[in-house]
Amino acid sequence: MTGQTFLIVDDDPVFLDTLGRALEKKHYRVLKATTPEKALAQSQHYIPDFAVIDLKMGRESGLDCLQPLKNINPDIRMLILTGYSSIATAVNAIKQGALHYACKPLGVDEILAILVAGDIPQALPEEDPPSVDRLEWEHIQRVLDANKGNISATARSLGMHRRTLQRKLLKRPVRR
Repeated sequence: MTGQTFLIVDDDPVFLDTLGRALEKKHYRVLKATTPEKALAQSQHYIPDFAVIDLKMGRESGLDCLQPLKNINPDIRMLILTGYSSIATAVNAIKQGALHYACKPLGVDEILAILVAGDIPQALPEEDPPSVDRLEWEHIQRVLDANKGNISATARSLGMHRRTLQRKLLKRPVRR
Protein backbone atom coordinates (compact mmCIF):
# COMPACT_ATOMS: atom_id res chain seq x y z
CA MET A 1 0.00 0.00 0.00
CA THR A 2 1.30 3.48 -0.83
CA GLY A 3 0.11 4.78 2.53
CA GLN A 4 -1.96 7.34 0.68
CA THR A 5 -5.73 7.56 0.81
CA PHE A 6 -8.10 8.30 -2.06
CA LEU A 7 -11.62 9.55 -1.40
CA ILE A 8 -14.18 8.94 -4.15
CA VAL A 9 -17.46 10.84 -3.85
CA ASP A 10 -20.08 9.88 -6.44
CA ASP A 11 -23.69 8.74 -6.42
CA ASP A 12 -23.06 6.19 -9.20
CA PRO A 13 -22.32 2.85 -7.48
CA VAL A 14 -20.78 1.37 -10.63
CA PHE A 15 -18.33 4.26 -10.92
CA LEU A 16 -17.51 4.05 -7.19
CA ASP A 17 -16.78 0.33 -7.36
CA THR A 18 -14.88 0.44 -10.66
CA LEU A 19 -12.62 3.35 -9.73
CA GLY A 20 -12.23 2.03 -6.18
CA ARG A 21 -11.02 -1.37 -7.38
CA ALA A 22 -8.64 0.22 -9.89
CA LEU A 23 -7.10 2.43 -7.20
CA GLU A 24 -6.82 -0.47 -4.76
CA LYS A 25 -4.92 -2.43 -7.43
CA LYS A 26 -2.49 0.49 -7.50
CA HIS A 27 -2.13 0.09 -3.71
CA TYR A 28 -4.09 3.09 -2.47
CA ARG A 29 -6.42 3.01 0.54
CA VAL A 30 -9.85 3.89 -0.85
CA LEU A 31 -12.76 5.62 0.87
CA LYS A 32 -16.07 5.67 -0.99
CA ALA A 33 -19.04 7.93 -0.32
CA THR A 34 -22.29 8.62 -2.14
CA THR A 35 -22.89 12.07 -0.63
CA PRO A 36 -20.74 15.01 0.50
CA GLU A 37 -21.97 14.44 4.07
CA LYS A 38 -20.79 10.81 4.10
CA ALA A 39 -17.49 11.85 2.52
CA LEU A 40 -16.81 14.37 5.26
CA ALA A 41 -17.72 11.86 7.99
CA GLN A 42 -15.28 9.28 6.57
CA SER A 43 -12.58 11.93 6.15
CA GLN A 44 -12.58 12.56 9.89
CA HIS A 45 -11.31 9.00 10.50
CA TYR A 46 -9.02 8.50 7.50
CA ILE A 47 -7.67 11.81 6.25
CA PRO A 48 -7.59 11.61 2.44
CA ASP A 49 -4.59 12.71 0.40
CA PHE A 50 -6.58 12.79 -2.84
CA ALA A 51 -10.26 13.15 -3.74
CA VAL A 52 -12.25 12.51 -6.90
CA ILE A 53 -15.60 14.24 -6.51
CA ASP A 54 -18.65 14.15 -8.77
CA LEU A 55 -20.18 17.57 -9.36
CA LYS A 56 -23.83 16.48 -9.29
CA MET A 57 -25.11 13.91 -6.84
CA GLY A 58 -28.87 14.03 -6.93
CA ARG A 59 -29.77 17.39 -5.41
CA GLU A 60 -26.34 17.83 -3.85
CA SER A 61 -23.22 19.39 -5.30
CA GLY A 62 -19.72 18.04 -4.94
CA LEU A 63 -18.58 21.65 -4.57
CA ASP A 64 -20.09 21.57 -1.07
CA CYS A 65 -17.34 19.31 0.23
CA LEU A 66 -14.31 21.09 -1.27
CA GLN A 67 -13.70 23.64 1.49
CA PRO A 68 -14.51 21.26 4.37
CA LEU A 69 -12.05 18.73 2.90
CA LYS A 70 -9.41 21.48 2.65
CA ASN A 71 -10.08 22.23 6.33
CA ILE A 72 -9.44 18.56 7.20
CA ASN A 73 -6.28 18.33 5.05
CA PRO A 74 -4.93 21.60 3.60
CA ASP A 75 -2.67 19.57 1.25
CA ILE A 76 -5.43 17.44 -0.27
CA ARG A 77 -5.44 17.31 -4.07
CA MET A 78 -9.02 17.26 -5.40
CA LEU A 79 -10.47 16.62 -8.85
CA ILE A 80 -14.05 17.46 -9.78
CA LEU A 81 -15.48 15.11 -12.41
CA THR A 82 -18.70 15.88 -14.18
CA GLY A 83 -20.89 15.08 -17.11
CA TYR A 84 -22.40 18.58 -16.79
CA SER A 85 -19.50 20.93 -17.38
CA SER A 86 -19.73 24.68 -17.50
CA ILE A 87 -17.18 27.43 -17.24
CA ALA A 88 -18.90 28.90 -14.17
CA THR A 89 -18.73 25.66 -12.16
CA ALA A 90 -15.15 25.01 -13.30
CA VAL A 91 -14.05 28.44 -12.07
CA ASN A 92 -16.00 27.95 -8.83
CA ALA A 93 -14.40 24.53 -8.25
CA ILE A 94 -10.87 25.88 -8.75
CA LYS A 95 -11.56 28.88 -6.49
CA GLN A 96 -12.76 26.51 -3.76
CA GLY A 97 -9.59 24.44 -3.87
CA ALA A 98 -9.98 21.80 -6.59
CA LEU A 99 -6.74 21.09 -8.45
CA HIS A 100 -8.60 20.38 -11.68
CA TYR A 101 -12.07 20.06 -13.19
CA ALA A 102 -12.67 17.47 -15.91
CA CYS A 103 -15.46 15.92 -17.91
CA LYS A 104 -16.38 12.27 -17.52
CA PRO A 105 -15.26 9.75 -18.55
CA LEU A 106 -11.73 9.78 -17.19
CA GLY A 107 -9.72 6.62 -16.59
CA VAL A 108 -7.71 5.76 -13.49
CA ASP A 109 -4.40 6.53 -15.20
CA GLU A 110 -5.63 9.98 -16.24
CA ILE A 111 -6.89 10.63 -12.70
CA LEU A 112 -3.57 9.57 -11.20
CA ALA A 113 -1.66 11.69 -13.72
CA ILE A 114 -3.66 14.75 -12.65
CA LEU A 115 -3.77 14.22 -8.89
CA VAL A 116 -0.54 12.38 -8.11
CA ALA A 117 1.83 13.52 -10.86
CA GLY A 118 0.29 16.99 -11.23
CA ASP A 119 -0.01 16.53 -14.99
CA ILE A 120 -2.83 18.97 -15.73
CA PRO A 121 -4.00 18.53 -19.33
CA GLN A 122 -4.29 21.69 -21.37
CA ALA A 123 -7.85 22.36 -22.45
CA LEU A 124 -7.75 22.23 -26.20
CA PRO A 125 -11.09 21.99 -27.96
CA GLU A 126 -11.51 18.98 -30.18
CA GLU A 127 -11.74 19.74 -33.87
CA ASP A 128 -14.48 17.16 -34.30
CA PRO A 129 -16.03 16.45 -30.88
CA PRO A 130 -18.13 13.31 -30.48
CA SER A 131 -21.89 13.68 -30.64
CA VAL A 132 -24.08 13.41 -27.55
CA ASP A 133 -25.49 10.16 -28.95
CA ARG A 134 -21.97 8.75 -29.28
CA LEU A 135 -21.09 9.76 -25.70
CA GLU A 136 -24.31 8.15 -24.45
CA TRP A 137 -23.51 4.94 -26.34
CA GLU A 138 -19.99 4.81 -24.87
CA HIS A 139 -21.27 5.41 -21.34
CA ILE A 140 -23.89 2.67 -21.70
CA GLN A 141 -21.20 0.29 -22.93
CA ARG A 142 -18.95 1.05 -19.93
CA VAL A 143 -21.80 0.51 -17.45
CA LEU A 144 -22.87 -2.67 -19.29
CA ASP A 145 -19.28 -3.94 -19.10
CA ALA A 146 -19.09 -3.10 -15.38
CA ASN A 147 -22.27 -5.13 -14.88
CA LYS A 148 -20.81 -8.06 -16.86
CA GLY A 149 -23.43 -7.75 -19.60
CA ASN A 150 -26.42 -7.89 -17.23
CA ILE A 151 -29.10 -5.74 -18.91
CA SER A 152 -31.33 -5.43 -15.83
CA ALA A 153 -28.47 -4.37 -13.54
CA THR A 154 -27.22 -1.92 -16.17
CA ALA A 155 -30.67 -0.39 -16.59
CA ARG A 156 -30.94 0.06 -12.80
CA SER A 157 -27.48 1.67 -12.68
CA LEU A 158 -28.43 4.05 -15.48
CA GLY A 159 -31.83 4.83 -13.99
CA MET A 160 -33.77 3.72 -17.05
CA HIS A 161 -36.30 1.04 -17.89
CA ARG A 162 -34.82 -2.25 -19.08
CA ARG A 163 -36.76 -2.15 -22.38
CA THR A 164 -35.52 1.39 -23.07
CA LEU A 165 -31.97 0.17 -22.61
CA GLN A 166 -32.59 -2.82 -24.88
CA ARG A 167 -33.90 -0.50 -27.63
CA LYS A 168 -30.83 1.72 -27.30
CA LEU A 169 -28.54 -1.32 -27.52
CA LEU A 170 -30.23 -2.51 -30.72
CA LYS A 171 -29.21 0.70 -32.49
CA ARG A 172 -25.82 0.79 -34.12
CA PRO A 173 -23.21 2.92 -32.40
CA VAL A 174 -23.38 6.48 -33.61
CA ARG A 175 -20.29 7.86 -35.33
CA ARG A 176 -18.73 11.11 -34.18
